[in-house]
Amino acid sequence: MNQFPVPARISDIKPFLVMDIMERAHQLEAQGREVIHLEVGEPDFDTPEVITRAAESALRAGHTHYTAALGIPELREAIADFYNHKYGVSVSPERVVVTNGTSPGLLMLFSVLVDAGDEIIISDPHYACYPAFILSACGKPVRVPTRAEHGFALKAEAVLGFISPNTRAVLINSPSNPTGTSLAREDMHALAELGVPIISDEIYHGLSYEDAEYTALHFAEDCFVINGFSKYFAMTGWRVGYLIVPPQYVRPLEILQQNYFVSPNSFVQHAAIAALKDGLPEAERMRGIYDERRKIMLARLGDIGLKMLHEPTGAFYAFADARAYGEDSLELAREILEATGVAVAPGADFGPGGEGFLRFSYCNSVENIEAGLERVGAFLNKR
Repeated sequence: MNQFPVPARISDIKPFLVMDIMERAHQLEAQGREVIHLEVGEPDFDTPEVITRAAESALRAGHTHYTAALGIPELREAIADFYNHKYGVSVSPERVVVTNGTSPGLLMLFSVLVDAGDEIIISDPHYACYPAFILSACGKPVRVPTRAEHGFALKAEAVLGFISPNTRAVLINSPSNPTGTSLAREDMHALAELGVPIISDEIYHGLSYEDAEYTALHFAEDCFVINGFSKYFAMTGWRVGYLIVPPQYVRPLEILQQNYFVSPNSFVQHAAIAALKDGLPEAERMRGIYDERRKIMLARLGDIGLKMLHEPTGAFYAFADARAYGEDSLELAREILEATGVAVAPGADFGPGGEGFLRFSYCNSVENIEAGLERVGAFLNKR
């Protein structure tokens, strides 16, 4: 049987290192070790009851069949209304494409935007999987270095030097994974003024604790927005997200959805409607708990010598400078896990600019956060 090599664009996709850390953590747990998970960017709350009940009702009502590829009209309208009311922007339901989570949305979006050799500008550090989606579409991720003292914010003046004739878009993520920081209004405005399309990943919207949230639609009506229900509504396993795109891209995305996924899950779309209409009070309660954990985590990180030059005010991450303990963050994360039973994410997962940092997630109880950081502090002190 002939053996064919894996295409170069796929071979260039790097492992998702935090998943390797989590897998090793599960192995240790299977051996009887107690592990405190501070590596995973997943809400530790159950999905709000009002959402679960809506899904149960939808199942009983027979919503178990294919829907329109773009999503059911009621959900597209609810998403448009949510953006219209929360942000004061004008979004037509016709611009909304419901997806099976934000990851399929990103894959489809880059598929309609990118030809071979086209470039997408991203910040460095960045969400670990962005390059994989771009490479899968035969594009090229172009990393723009950012500075810790600026909260790793992507600055227009830095982006300007990386724009080329092959640039198709600038991808922003605010609040950010892995840094937990948000772009200031003036930074978003300046990026929108560069004359390059903006792709705005807004999956952590709703999880801001001090700063106002701005959708990219405030600054560029023809931008591309990615959002979903996983983080704010604690619905990671439901796999439902959406895109808001310029009208001319709706039909190409519909065709891809028809071919790739047929349609979003039927009963899950009804649950998503309930999230937007009835789930906000519970989502806000969870946000308040995250904020309490955030403050405690930042204080404890400072106590053990892992301080941040810019305080994170969004998402549920703290991106701590650990360069005093070596430049190999993956090796350090592995050492911490084996020695202390605390799982953390290596900064190298998030691009060259993340090397030497560790990402701590506060998707865990206050008790576990305090116990975990006490163990990490003792380890670093000995090391």
